[in-house]
Amino acid sequence: MACLAFGMMAACTTNEPKQINEQNMTKLELTQEWDKTFPLSDKVEHRKVTFHNRYGIELAADLYTPKSYEGKLAAIAVSGPFGAVKEQSSGLYAQHIAERGFAALAFDPSYTGESGGEPRRMASPDINTEDFLAAVDFLSVQENIDPERIGIIGICGFGGMAVNAAALDPRIRATVAVTMYDMSKIAREGYFASANTAEARDAQRQAWAQQRTEDFRTGTYKRAGGVIDPLPEDVPWFVKDYHAYYKCPRGYHKRSGNSTDGWNVTGTMSFINQPLLDMAGEIKTPVLLVHGEKAHSRYFSEYAFEKMTGKHVEGQNAQVGNKELMIIPGATHVDLYDDVAGVIPYDKIEQFFRQNLLGR
Repeated sequence: MACLAFGMMAACTTNEPKQINEQNMTKLELTQEWDKTFPLSDKVEHRKVTFHNRYGIELAADLYTPKSYEGKLAAIAVSGPFGAVKEQSSGLYAQHIAERGFAALAFDPSYTGESGGEPRRMASPDINTEDFLAAVDFLSVQENIDPERIGIIGICGFGGMAVNAAALDPRIRATVAVTMYDMSKIAREGYFASANTAEARDAQRQAWAQQRTEDFRTGTYKRAGGVIDPLPEDVPWFVKDYHAYYKCPRGYHKRSGNSTDGWNVTGTMSFINQPLLDMAGEIKTPVLLVHGEKAHSRYFSEYAFEKMTGKHVEGQNAQVGNKELMIIPGATHVDLYDDVAGVIPYDKIEQFFRQNLLGR
């Protein structure tokens, strides 16, 4: 049985600042209670906002700003992990960033959480990359934000989307990818290249094709299931890590696919044919990759670093030009989701954005 959601109940701010253009806000039905997996900080202002991506999908977001500031703010858009919602890790990161003097926008990707898009629980390398670009659109026109000082943070599977966005949009002046997954690489190869054969890919395509026919016949989309619960004893240790976050009070949220019934079975099929990081070597702006030393997924950040720099490294800090790989000693993948282990390098992330967005 999934554990009950943990949330601090607090009303959202009702005094909407002038810089939000109400005529451009869409009308998603957003919860007005504080239902995050972390308490509201007394150092920030919080309000809910909405905006469109270029496909016309309405995205829901939480905008965090410091309670006091002068002039225009540098801003950071945050999303991830893959299958999570803004009430989980991305919101926590955004709030910490706002405490440190930035505007921070944590958004739900298309088809998930409080954002729009039908059918629910679908994913796309293109549309989910576009979600980051749409967040930059929104931030760029706010009166209290400097459009020349916008960065992004992608967590887990949205770390790969963030790197892809940085390769596409020069308005993104600095990028942080935390505990990154390359969702296209894992779809194409399996974990640790365990299914990296034409035969394995063909079997997967056949399974998706059969499921599409069945979904169309029944008029429904079969769900793949979220993090397994109850947890068998023989699952890999990183699955136990996921369970400890998504299925227990620490990180459970009722709108999170990972906490509940997961993605549609066919929801991620397009990733197998659309490599996310092919153009990473052309990113001119600074990128910081952060990963745990003991994370099963560490090789994704190492792969991304190699794609950007041509340098192969394993399990160690590295820097080539304005691209940096930071390995957190002893940390697992999920340790970088929240503050339980106390290892998220907020000071480093702040320093990175101050240097590359503010020049100090």
